[in-house]
Amino acid sequence: MGWLRAAWWARSLSWVSLVWMSVEGAVGLVAGVAAGSIALVGWALSSAVEGLASVIVIWRFTGSRTLSGTSEARAQKAVAISFWLLAPYVAVEAVLKLIAAQRPAGSVLGIVLTAGSVVVMPVLGFTKQRLARCLGSGATAGEGAQNLLCAYLGGAVLVGLAANAVFGWWWLDPLTALAVAGVAVKEGLASWRGETCAC
Repeated sequence: MGWLRAAWWARSLSWVSLVWMSVEGAVGLVAGVAAGSIALVGWALSSAVEGLASVIVIWRFTGSRTLSGTSEARAQKAVAISFWLLAPYVAVEAVLKLIAAQRPAGSVLGIVLTAGSVVVMPVLGFTKQRLARCLGSGATAGEGAQNLLCAYLGGAVLVGLAANAVFGWWWLDPLTALAVAGVAVKEGLASWRGETCAC
């Protein structure tokens, strides 16, 4: 695949991700607030962060920036920062819910939504990782890493929601949220250093 064609694919997949993340984030936020699930709310908010990463990659591969090395460096750093926007809120809320022993309600909508993410996000993430190798783009690799992170965290939130619904394990919800925050910080550091790009 030629470089410019790969850049077109990267931009197009970022648009697909942006649409998906907008729907996923809005529905997940409504479901999380309704159920009182900080893990589901945190995961839904991470969709906004992923959407920001998609916007950054779209910006990176539009117009004269497509062939600009400076734009790539800026985009890669911006994607890294987007990982860190989520962690503080989710971590604080999770700790407060653990201390207060606040039990989330069950959420069928949250279970269905996270299950959908577990199926869709790896396809986008692995495809973007492959394109990143072709393009030598840390920004595209970082966005792909965020898609994969969304799938992993969606799986973790799914397990937490299901365990709460079936066994009443309310404490698994804030613990899952803390994991979401920790992984976001770790992935942000990797993206900042360019370690998410297997170029």
